[in-house]
Order: sequence, then C-alpha cells, then structure tokens
Amino acid sequence: MATYAIGDVHGCFATLERLLAKIGYSPRQDRLWLVGDLVNRGPSSLAVLRWTADQDDERVIAVLGNHDLHLLARAAGLARERRRDTLDEVLAAPDRDDLLAWLAHRPLLHREDGYVLVHAGLLPEWTVGEAEALARQVEGELRGDRSDRLLGTLRDEPPLWRDDLPGAARRRLALAAFTRLRTLVPGKGLCTDFSGPPEQAPDGCLPWFEVPKRQSRGTTLLFGHWAALGYLQKDGIVALDTGCVWGRALTALRLDDGKVFQVGAAEGPMR
Repeated sequence: MATYAIGDVHGCFATLERLLAKIGYSPRQDRLWLVGDLVNRGPSSLAVLRWTADQDDERVIAVLGNHDLHLLARAAGLARERRRDTLDEVLAAPDRDDLLAWLAHRPLLHREDGYVLVHAGLLPEWTVGEAEALARQVEGELRGDRSDRLLGTLRDEPPLWRDDLPGAARRRLALAAFTRLRTLVPGKGLCTDFSGPPEQAPDGCLPWFEVPKRQSRGTTLLFGHWAALGYLQKDGIVALDTGCVWGRALTALRLDDGKVFQVGAAEGPMR
C-alpha cells in the first residue's frame, strides 16, 4: 500500500487518469491525498468531481481549495461567473446537489503521520494544532445553515491576524489562509493579489513558509495553489501545483519513499 499526494487537478480529468496509470494506482491498496482545486478552468470538472466523490473517503482525501469554494458560492448564488470559469456543466448536472453536498463536507486541513495537507498554507503565527482547530471550526460553519456568511466573503480582503480576533473575523481569515495564501507581509496581512514567482513579489511580501519563526515548523506541509512555484521541496514544505491547467504537468509525491511522478497535461493549456 502506498500514499500519494497529488497537486491541483483543476478539472483536468484526462491528465489525472494518465497520472493514476503512471503510478499504478490501486483503489483497493493505495491512498490519494488531493491538495484541492479539483474543479474549474479545466474542461472536465464534472468528471473529476464524480470520480472523486465515488471513491472511498478513507482512501481518497481531498481538501478544499479556493476554486472548490467558488463552485459552492456560485451554486448558492453568492458569486458571479468569472471569465475563466468552466463550472456550468457541474451546475447543470442532474446529480449536482449530491456532488455539492459531498464537496461541502471535504476538510480544509488533513493531518496524519507527521504530514499536514492544505490547499494554500498556514499563517506563520499558527502552530499545527491551532491551525487544525481553526479548520474544524470553519468546516463546521461551511457545513451548517449559516455557510452563506463565509461563502459570501471569499473575495473580500481578510482581516489581520491577532490572538484576540473575534470569531466571525477569525474564521474568515482562516478560510482565506487555508485556500488563498501565497505571500504575506509579516504583521500586516496577506498579499492577496500576487500569484507570480517569489522573486517577483511586491516589496515586503514573503512566501508564507519563509517567514522567520514560523510556528508550524517540524511538520511537513503539503500544499498546492501556487503554480508559479512549480514542484518545490525544502525546509518541511512540499509545493505540488505544477500548472496542469496551464498546459504543464500534474505531479504526485509518494509519501512512503519521497519518489516524485509527473505527467504532461493531456488537455493543453487553458485559454
């Protein structure tokens, strides 16, 4: 039995199938950890959702990404269609309600055997235990009757972190960090508009994992969301988004021995 962590799929089902064939994936023996953004921008979000939802939840674990949340927000009438959205097939599907309910019950953070799986990152002030507790709080709200309060704020500028941040603001910032974080200005907040390579970041904006005295050091953090990084493994972090939807590659890391597998994008670059 092996466990594989896989980068952002973004509706690229043909590429996912190609990667699963390359690693010799056995649904009865192996496990997959999917780093979020299952959907959007690629051509086959519905196929990716149906395939993932049909797997055993103990064997295929998917955390929520910002595009997955955008799908939930659009379905709830809380977000407008964006220029590169490819979600109409999901929203019109006869099984959409079941798929959306399944998606809404995915975790924001998965912790196991010295690893943490999250879509984007953790604030430097958080220990892993604090981040896990926050994830459970936010997940509870996303699955409850008041999920609109969070889904309606996905594009808002998140508040600054402080230890006594009130509950609603605390959960809103946590959701932004788990699903949108790339760089930040220590003590001043997320650089939410930047998605390029670290060397092009605006003055003062540091990759979240390079902030001095980051409290989550000591645990290996697996994340995606930042295609401009490519595959990166250093100092207890592994970045797994290798730009499949941009026509580059989809990556799997076998956690058992650290072997990396990649396949080129089958769908071609997003327009």
